[in-house]
Amino acid sequence: MELKELRQKSATELKNHLLDLHKEQFALRMQKATGQLNAPHRIKLVRREIAQTMTMLTDKK
Repeated sequence: MELKELRQKSATELKNHLLDLHKEQFALRMQKATGQLNAPHRIKLVRREIAQTMTMLTDKK
């Protein structure tokens, strides 16, 4: 998701999005541990998006 889209979301929507990202990050870590990870670059992208979402949440407060 782009920063423009994150800026337009409300705090509750950002929290829900952050929860989804954490779930995805967990799933990616499990795939990596079992050797089933097809897109290793996705881990970096999810980490970055988590950081961006947390920054937007901080700005909204």
